[in-house]
Amino acid sequence: MPFKRFRSIIAIMATTFKQVLQKETNAFFTLNKSNRVWHIPLLAALSVGMPLIAGLLLGNLKASLTASLGGLVILYYAPSIPLAGRMITLLACSFGFMLSYTIGHCFSFNPYASAIVFGLWAMAVHWIVSFFKTRAPGNFFFIMMASMASCQPFDLHHIPQKIGLMGLGTMWACMLALVYGLLTLHKQTPSPHNNKLSVTIVKNEYTSLVESGIMGFFMFSALLIGHLLAFKNPYWIPISCLAVMQGVSRLHIWQRVVHRIVGTFVGLCLCWLALSISKTPLSICISIILLQFIVESLIVRHYALAVIFITPMTILLAEAGNPLIQDPNHLLAARVTDIIVGSMIGAIGGWVIYHEKLRQSAIRQIRKTKVLIHRR
Repeated sequence: MPFKRFRSIIAIMATTFKQVLQKETNAFFTLNKSNRVWHIPLLAALSVGMPLIAGLLLGNLKASLTASLGGLVILYYAPSIPLAGRMITLLACSFGFMLSYTIGHCFSFNPYASAIVFGLWAMAVHWIVSFFKTRAPGNFFFIMMASMASCQPFDLHHIPQKIGLMGLGTMWACMLALVYGLLTLHKQTPSPHNNKLSVTIVKNEYTSLVESGIMGFFMFSALLIGHLLAFKNPYWIPISCLAVMQGVSRLHIWQRVVHRIVGTFVGLCLCWLALSISKTPLSICISIILLQFIVESLIVRHYALAVIFITPMTILLAEAGNPLIQDPNHLLAARVTDIIVGSMIGAIGGWVIYHEKLRQSAIRQIRKTKVLIHRR
């Protein structure tokens, strides 16, 4: 009798596993529907790409890469809200980009100090973004800017110049957003309060300081591990860790781990092919522009498919000024290790965060129940 019960349990578990596997496989090869117009990916491509073209024409591609990073602020552009709200959001995010970049650079003189300050800053950014319910991509690019800056060689005299280049990139993106907003103003759905120009800030009353602390701890750990293991560019580890931890549930976290690792391997093959064919500055700039357009077109439809193009784009954008760009084999081998280590740390961090979220959810439910009991 116990043996039959054991067999039935095994059969049920096998059936459940088969159903889950089939569901996940179908999801992996399914494109989600999206109402995003093609203008937004084009706007993102121009915001990132035009500073590169300007740097190429002026003979200073390395400096233009920093401005291109600033152009990524366009990803916080929200066409669904009034124009005033869009511009205020972009200006606030631009300030956040510059502040993150400044903090990263100012503490890059020591790897341990850099990791500690980076973890504290990631904690603060996550709390602020959660409190004000900032739209996707949320805290990602603020933490990414601090991570990249904290791993660059410390040079006090050149910090103002780099921050200025970041500011120029954000200014270019804001100008493009304003022009685009004015050109498409007539297409905006009229509001019953269209005579009033206002911006509403939505706050989240359930913002968790503990959750923010967990995020900061794992960002600190990821960067510190990169330094301790003497990785060439350790900022890839916290960036990969963060990309995984941004999942909206435990299942989503693990989906992102699989999607990121699979997409990364395919994307690295694509990057190796592109660099093997041509390594000229012009071809790199054109590749970044095209990849940015493709990524923004796909990111809302299929994360794994988007990662295939995110990987070569971020590598080209971050490493275009690196001499290793001329040796694709060595460069991409290093990135594989960074991304796998970061994704594994992110999977653990995601599990911890959503364990905390379940606890917080239970606490909120108990409080609501008590309120209802008292009202009766």
